[in-house]
Amino acid sequence: MKLKFLLGFLLLTTLTFSQNGTVSGVITDKEYNNEPLPFANVLIKGTTIGTSTDDNGKYSLSVKPGSYTLEIGYLGYETKEIPFTIKAGEKKVINYTLAASGVQLADVVITHTVTKESETALLQEQQKAVEIKQAIGAEEISKKGISDVAAAVAKTTGISKSESSSGIYVRGLGDRYNMTTLNGLPLPSNNPSTKNISLDLFSTDIVEYIGIDKTYNYKNYGDFAGANVDIVSKNYTGSGMLEVGSGFSVNSNAISQDKFYLQDGPNFTGFSKVNEPANGLANYNFSTSWDKQAATPINSSYYVRGGDSYAIGENSKFSFFVNGSFDNAYSYKEGVRRGSITQDGTKVVDLFQNSYSYSTNTNGLLNLVYKVNNKNLFKANSMYINSSSQDHSEYTGTLNVFDRAPNGGGFLRRSTFDRTSLWVNQLLGEHKLLNERIDVNWGLSYNMMTNVIPDRMQNTFIPRNDDDLSQGLVPSNYNKADNNRYYQEMTDDEVAGNFSATYKFKKDSEDNYKGKLIAGYSGRYKTIDFNAIQYNMKPVNEVTQPNIDVNNIDAYFNQNNYNAGLFTLSTLFGDVNSPNGYKPQNYNGQQIISAGYGALEYQFTQKLFVNVAFRAEYIIQDIEYFTTLIPTKTKKLFDTMEYLPSLAAKYELTEKQNIKLAASKTYTLPQFKERAPFLYEEVGQAYFGNPYLYNSTDYNFDIKWEYFPKNGEVFSLTGFGKYIQNPINETTVASASNDISWINSGDKAIGLGAEIEIRKFFYQIENNTENTSESFSGGLNISYLYTNQDLNKDKVFKETKGFINAFFTYDESALTGASDLLVNGDVSFNKNMSNDRAFTATFTAGYFSDRIYALGTNYKGNIVDKAVITSDLILKYKVNKNLGLGLSFKNINNPSIKRVQETQDVTISEYKKGRNFGFSLKYEF
Repeated sequence: MKLKFLLGFLLLTTLTFSQNGTVSGVITDKEYNNEPLPFANVLIKGTTIGTSTDDNGKYSLSVKPGSYTLEIGYLGYETKEIPFTIKAGEKKVINYTLAASGVQLADVVITHTVTKESETALLQEQQKAVEIKQAIGAEEISKKGISDVAAAVAKTTGISKSESSSGIYVRGLGDRYNMTTLNGLPLPSNNPSTKNISLDLFSTDIVEYIGIDKTYNYKNYGDFAGANVDIVSKNYTGSGMLEVGSGFSVNSNAISQDKFYLQDGPNFTGFSKVNEPANGLANYNFSTSWDKQAATPINSSYYVRGGDSYAIGENSKFSFFVNGSFDNAYSYKEGVRRGSITQDGTKVVDLFQNSYSYSTNTNGLLNLVYKVNNKNLFKANSMYINSSSQDHSEYTGTLNVFDRAPNGGGFLRRSTFDRTSLWVNQLLGEHKLLNERIDVNWGLSYNMMTNVIPDRMQNTFIPRNDDDLSQGLVPSNYNKADNNRYYQEMTDDEVAGNFSATYKFKKDSEDNYKGKLIAGYSGRYKTIDFNAIQYNMKPVNEVTQPNIDVNNIDAYFNQNNYNAGLFTLSTLFGDVNSPNGYKPQNYNGQQIISAGYGALEYQFTQKLFVNVAFRAEYIIQDIEYFTTLIPTKTKKLFDTMEYLPSLAAKYELTEKQNIKLAASKTYTLPQFKERAPFLYEEVGQAYFGNPYLYNSTDYNFDIKWEYFPKNGEVFSLTGFGKYIQNPINETTVASASNDISWINSGDKAIGLGAEIEIRKFFYQIENNTENTSESFSGGLNISYLYTNQDLNKDKVFKETKGFINAFFTYDESALTGASDLLVNGDVSFNKNMSNDRAFTATFTAGYFSDRIYALGTNYKGNIVDKAVITSDLILKYKVNKNLGLGLSFKNINNPSIKRVQETQDVTISEYKKGRNFGFSLKYEF
């Protein structure tokens, strides 16, 4: 009896399910040219039947016969209700293209519901891609309270930020090995000493996400071995939005000073410029004061942003996004600052430093998007950045143990104002042709950059009597440049363009294309013009010099004392009577790169995807210079042809696990300043370029296993290797002043390493009825790196024709800038409450181990930057849908930033940056 009952129940159940109908389809994204929309919510209204779309935007639901309403939704997009009727056994197809709505939740994380800027969406892209990819999006940036792009990329696996500059290191490789692009188009550097633009110039307010390619992508320029950082600017897709915000913070070091000092001249906004004096050798014609000015060290930030989109007919749409922001920051540091150290450990320069710094960043962005139809899209971006930094530093102690203030009591001061203006203009297009079998993408850019140091001031005062320091200070006359004013200007103009076409072929059983053929062209034309002049004020030896009051330097350097013959005026090329007296040091150059490429991407099996590519680049980098080291007009020509094969492959172990492989050949170019024999002097250290420097060749290999347990989670393990021929290094050269230059230091270098990345939800709670949620998540990434290179002084001497001697202390060394160990971690608590309230708390921490700053020579040890640990805490509370508040506690542990010379075991510099405490407020209309 029981058996009959069971058989009857199973038969009834089978018949019941066989009478169900199936509704299925594909949900696409109107804002992104009808691309599939993963993770859209699809449900039968009034029931518990529902699902989410898969990677390809597909869904399928089984329902009993009847009349229903299909509800389709996605955060930031419209919610669409579609009535339908289904019969027993019927298979009904309902496709729909969602358009954006006006919902904006920049600071709130909704579990299982993602935007194009979210961690979940970017991990989805990472999983689908054949290439090894990594990205950080606006959602994660907001959650971690990150204000600039440099700090954002430093939170990702294998990347650290220099604590003494704005540069980043990728797998131990510094500035020269990396590339920076905006929307796939190259950006100029804002500093003649670096290849890449300072990433901290870019406010994260303008960012949709930051793509980080640590393996070579054939569409990028081949001047690559570390990473290509691509900043993707924000596109607006919703209805009208206007948001304003402000914030205030203090640095514990800066606010603790009785008075905070800056130089005269620059203003609060950072837009000022002091012009070089007319007839600066004939008379004392300097308009600004030598004396320092007091300031109130309160950091502030202000922004306004807005956007809107308009439907034009059924398929056309126009949208815009505009952002304007201003940020400033004060900081203070103090500690030892030493120059060259001799073989026996003697501190030639031994000073104590007090430095006051002020920086500004003004950022404006206009983004326009015109979607003509489902097959044609145009974008225009115009961005203006003005950034400035002031540094007023005073040093006391021994200026030179062999001559100036050997018993201490010396005083040195340098005040530097550095300003960069950058205007970026881009036009991009996306097109689908031949029934969407051909995708065409193109982009054009014109960038104009100006960097100025418009009135750097330096004073050097020494004791009147080295044996009796109580007799006061007089201006130093050991070197004509001990007291000077310096003016520098660099312009960098560049036109660049990209074009690519993709042809899709061979459909599979699910109507997806298995193969792609890609062909394209990239080109860039850059011109650089650099000029610098320095006015030296040397006290006259034959005249009895008055004592100097360091708080009233104008009382000495003025027209009356010049007329009285207390000091003379000259440049590095002579005085007013010299034919080259007014002639500036300069170098100018052009760089032209013309590249073509082709690639084949093919799905060989259901699990195996392979991309094989080849790129060829013709490179010209010519430079002409006139400097104090080579005071004749000299031109150096450089051109080369580079052939760059690459391979990327993905094997899908399971639906949630991939094995990825990447291999490539690339190159590393020297920079213009590294090739120009221009002497740039800092306090305690000088640098000059090497005109015989040439490019390195790089071979790169990566293998990665990645596992995506569920939405928003990842566990990955990567192994990588690099082989570099003729590596370029920064090194101390054999000279009386221990200057630093750049050389091809040996025949080869290797780098081997491993990376682990984990992102995990510890718990998630959702209440769909009350629209509330709560989650606790964390992330951890760890990188280990081993590098080694051979060092060959004979190679350096021969290749530079005797211009540089580098008597290396060691026969081999790690690469400069390479840390053995990098660790980044974060934990985040998110709670979304009723009435649009939300709370987020995020704690982040980072660590990098010791790394070489410059190679040791003449039996002296390497100059090494010591390990650093940093930590931040960010709290955000959304009061309602309009008002948001935030608190930030940054650099909580306040570590020492220390640089040492090993072997002699001497600290070259050491200071602390101070803690930053901030409050922010935003209001959305």
